[in-house]
Amino acid sequence: MVDVSVNIGGLKMPTFLATASGTFGYGFEYVGAVDYSKLGAVTAKGIRMEMWPGNPMPRHAEVPGGLVNAIGLQGTGVEHFLDITVPWYRSCVPSVPLIANIWGDSIESYARVAEKMGSAVDALEMNVSCPNVKAGGHTFGQDPNVLFEVVSAVRKATKLPLFVKLAPNVPSITPYVKACEDGGADALSLINTIPAMVIDIEKRRPVLANISGGLSGRCVHPVAVKMVYEAKKVTCLPILAMGGVYDAKDAIELMLAGATAVAVGTSIFTDPGVISSVYDGVVDYCERHGFAAVRDLTGALENSFI
Repeated sequence: MVDVSVNIGGLKMPTFLATASGTFGYGFEYVGAVDYSKLGAVTAKGIRMEMWPGNPMPRHAEVPGGLVNAIGLQGTGVEHFLDITVPWYRSCVPSVPLIANIWGDSIESYARVAEKMGSAVDALEMNVSCPNVKAGGHTFGQDPNVLFEVVSAVRKATKLPLFVKLAPNVPSITPYVKACEDGGADALSLINTIPAMVIDIEKRRPVLANISGGLSGRCVHPVAVKMVYEAKKVTCLPILAMGGVYDAKDAIELMLAGATAVAVGTSIFTDPGVISSVYDGVVDYCERHGFAAVRDLTGALENSFI
């Protein structure tokens, strides 16, 4: 029997497989459609202090190999999440850890929502691809100094395992990884979506009301593999990897590149059964290649061509 459990930043996951934020609702919507026994964690939709309506419609567009979305982090707010969503999730899925994805428009708002979560969830994932309103709208995750400040503030506000979800559209991941380490993060999540735009050539206008959005899906997978590999070279922090996971091969690539656990995202929209097929395929790979535990795949990449 292959040991499928992992410990990522202090979060004990019964399996190596999670769901990516924004692709699995609040965690209970897929009951009856997926086998939750094969999930090690569920990451809920992004939560901030107040309810947030998100962007106007249309908010998504299919493209070859992926999806461009501009949902805009629509969410219920932390009070509703704690009073309604979390109890409902625990009653439906009592054995799968729940990760809360949090965001804000200032350092203070990140810290407030983290503190408010208390111990109601099992871990926090920070979405730092948000504009810092107080600092003129510059994105938190694209300035290492600001990233350090916001991670430090959240670290002081919570004792939960703390993941930071980094964006791929930076010249080098190294200073951002360093900022997360110095700020007190327990793990990294890689990657967030890639900025993208789709144009309706007949109407000669953007397809999305927000003009641009985030690209996800099969087409971003090679980018995710490279980002995980580059991050792992410069950090001991464990990595929850995501980006174009459609089958077991995709998950195994990410783990060989350095990931401790893998999240499935956009592929769930078209095939909820991908959770079971990825899980079964990774276990089968470990059995065929003599790995006693899935965690032994982490970083087990042979770089030599000799």
